[in-house]
Amino acid sequence: MLSTELKAQIQGAYTRFLEAKGLKPRYGQRLMIAEVAKVLGSVKTDDEGRRLGDPAVVAVEAGTGTGKTVAYCMAAIPTAKAAGKRLVLATATVALQEQIVHKDLPDLMRNSGLNFSFALAKGRGRYLCLSKLDVLLQEGQAQSSTAQLFEEEGFRIDVDEEGQKLFTSMIEKLAGNKWDGDRDSWPQELEDSRWAQLTTDHSQCTGRHCPNFGQCTFYKAREGMGKVDVIVTNHDMVLADLALGGGAVLPDPRDTLYVFDEGHHLPDKAIGHFAHFTRLRSTADWLEQIAKNLTKLLALHPLPGDLGRLIEQVPELARELKTHQQFMFSACEQVADFKPGEDMEGRERPRHRFVGGVVPEHLIELGLELKKGFSKLNDLFTGVTEKLKEAMDGETSIGIASHQAEEWYPLFGSLLARAQGTWELWLAFTSEDPEDSPPMARWLTLAESGALFDIEVNASPILAAETLRRNLWSVAYGALVTSATLTALGTFDRYRMRAGLPKVASTAVVPSPFHHADAGVLRVPDLKADPRNAAEHTAAIIRELPDLVQGSRGTLVLFSSRRQMQDVFDGLDRDWRKRVFIQGNLSKQETLNKHKARVDSGEESVLFGLASFAEGVDLPGAYCEHVVIAKIPFAVPDDPVEAALAEWIEARGGNPFMEIAVPDASLRLVQACGRLLRTEADRGTITLLDRRVVTQRYGKAILNALPPFRREIS
Repeated sequence: MLSTELKAQIQGAYTRFLEAKGLKPRYGQRLMIAEVAKVLGSVKTDDEGRRLGDPAVVAVEAGTGTGKTVAYCMAAIPTAKAAGKRLVLATATVALQEQIVHKDLPDLMRNSGLNFSFALAKGRGRYLCLSKLDVLLQEGQAQSSTAQLFEEEGFRIDVDEEGQKLFTSMIEKLAGNKWDGDRDSWPQELEDSRWAQLTTDHSQCTGRHCPNFGQCTFYKAREGMGKVDVIVTNHDMVLADLALGGGAVLPDPRDTLYVFDEGHHLPDKAIGHFAHFTRLRSTADWLEQIAKNLTKLLALHPLPGDLGRLIEQVPELARELKTHQQFMFSACEQVADFKPGEDMEGRERPRHRFVGGVVPEHLIELGLELKKGFSKLNDLFTGVTEKLKEAMDGETSIGIASHQAEEWYPLFGSLLARAQGTWELWLAFTSEDPEDSPPMARWLTLAESGALFDIEVNASPILAAETLRRNLWSVAYGALVTSATLTALGTFDRYRMRAGLPKVASTAVVPSPFHHADAGVLRVPDLKADPRNAAEHTAAIIRELPDLVQGSRGTLVLFSSRRQMQDVFDGLDRDWRKRVFIQGNLSKQETLNKHKARVDSGEESVLFGLASFAEGVDLPGAYCEHVVIAKIPFAVPDDPVEAALAEWIEARGGNPFMEIAVPDASLRLVQACGRLLRTEADRGTITLLDRRVVTQRYGKAILNALPPFRREIS
């Protein structure tokens, strides 16, 4: 039970915060504070402060405008401190992370009287690697013959004039303390390909052996993280930490209270984290290159002792594995019957999914050979990297100097990471699925590889439930999951299934402060067109859209398919098209900025977008007075993970359409409707161009799950 002292502390902090800000208490916010404090503040512990009994998990759906961040911080920070635990706040997006660190937490400290420290924990890939920058500034001239041998691994990069200017500017800003090496704080947008030249990962990092370790931007950012009360990070980092057993990068889960904001993303993030793939032709080429490079390396540097013996075994094994890769390529080509060239649109690459996750026996046999071979390769590269670490430490003499070991370590670390990833794929592809658990989804995808085509082999879990139950909910001191969209069709059933929430988990829906019936209207006009007939429905949208949105300053039109979005755009009158910004021509942020600028200038502006514009896009006031939704957003039926999940549910006697497709579509539709009202002052219209919500049996459930706008149904 929540102690009287803790309850008084939380209530006092909330009262001070409201008074300092001149705010009135929000009903939903108060309910959320109470619910979170009740569950997380009542955990029973043993003498060592470890949780006793059932998992302490609470899921709270809180609509836009509730003030979720204030609510969960107000409850969780005092609770974590009182229990002597650390609080980890994890978000799905960098934008929310930054808002919490730079705005919400400082505001809370200033106005609530709560005393706590906090730090941001980002992955290594968000930070500059000074050693890589040094090499780039030398334009590769100072790179050794060893690095040149491994240019395919990304270790030799020609630097153009623009790159030289950028890298010089970076080193100057670092030297003048005008930049901290964090990608997100660099003043201009950096292309992914450019940033990839500048950052590193754990497999290539030599840690304290690096000559730049004392100035390393990543390690500087990590300093003191062990002492703070609140760590702000992302879902991926939490999942990576849990995959390593917990407590490797973040605090021990048993001593951690977690908050997962944007928590509806967590199950999919977890699936993605444990999915694997490899490309057969490109991996065969990589193996051939390894064999050549290491043969040359040994000719340049005859190595005595264990290090030499380990490296000497690699070329022969790599060539043997290449042959197995080629056998597998031929076998997969026959099974899938791909036609080279059919994929050249690149929108939906052709796939061959193995029904029930069951792979033919002859592919299993070939896969087991590859698994065995990559396991050996993995062991050899692990042995090499361990010997190089010993040389860097000066523990043993392995025939090379410590500075040479420092140079070689990133190269062999990169090789190890790729070998390990490929081994994990073949392990997942060939393993037997437990009888009572959902099977893995396994499929082949046609891919491009230069002028040739390649085959990508994939294996992925279809549910993250068991992984999250075992590695997170059952281990953590306590956890809160929150989002504006956790329920589907009015229940938490869908989320419980996908996230594996414990049976004892508390769930609550707290109301939004918005008065939907006064602020907006939901229209379902009769287009006289069936959305299942793509050509007929598209023609109807082209015909009706200009009149539907007339008079709205900012309009957001959401499509479920890129093809329909493009066809509607192409079919509109040329003059009318001038007011439309269509997703994909510019970056998402540039598209939104141009839309806002046009509305600010007094002109009407229309955004055409897909799923990523239906969630997380904040267009308050005039920027979005009308949301038009082309169709109920049912998932694409050929997504291999969703198709495998549907198949498994059907095999167990369930109805995948009603258990997956309808709840998922309902959730996406609620998210799309959530683009209309962003503040209590907003007003507008939602138009749904899909009459299945009134003509189909499942439609009523979808319609009733939407926010309670006034309805106008033709």
